Amino acid sequence: MKIPDPNTVFPLPHYKNLCFLKNYINNPNIIVGDYTYYDDFNDVSNFEKNVKYHFDFIGDKLIIGKFCMIASDAMFIMNGGNHIAEATSAYPFAIFGGAWQNAMKGKSYPSKGDTVIGNDVWIGQEATIMPGVQIKDGAIIAAKAVVTKDVEPYTMVGGNPAKLIKKRFTEDIISKLLKMQWWDWDIEKITQNVENLTSKPEGLF
Repeated sequence: MKIPDPNTVFPLPHYKNLCFLKNYINNPNIIVGDYTYYDDFNDVSNFEKNVKYHFDFIGDKLIIGKFCMIASDAMFIMNGGNHIAEATSAYPFAIFGGAWQNAMKGKSYPSKGDTVIGNDVWIGQEATIMPGVQIKDGAIIAAKAVVTKDVEPYTMVGGNPAKLIKKRFTEDIISKLLKMQWWDWDIEKITQNVENLTSKPEGLF
């Protein structure tokens, strides 16, 4: 049987609400790995609409690994939404120009860097990922979670702000999975192991 093609936009015949995301992205500052999919209740074009405050002149990137699963209305807040919380006023006077054009002279808005999503990450419906967050390999983000800080590998988080629910596996198994990095295997080897990948991880070792 044929291995699914990572370069297909809509991998499920007659269903246009799920796409292999890398083939649908236009913004060069959004980088997506093979087989990562986005499923939207209405229109997959909503993905880029839900990457908020992502301005070219800032240059921050949203980087998403391979084999990720992103549910409808997941939102990514980028650094363009940041204000100066330490100043007397957080109001962005300078963007309105005119007599206020020099309000930010010698200053800069805070940036937390790129937002990086690892491999095999599941992001639930309406989850919100804040700027500069790193979500490590194998993590699961619960629906409607607001992720304000980094998420460790193979952990489940939820709530607002998102907090640890549980680790998916023991530390020993997590360590072995991180060394294995199955998502970097050639696709033929992945295909040979799909039954193991959909079973408890002990079968891979």
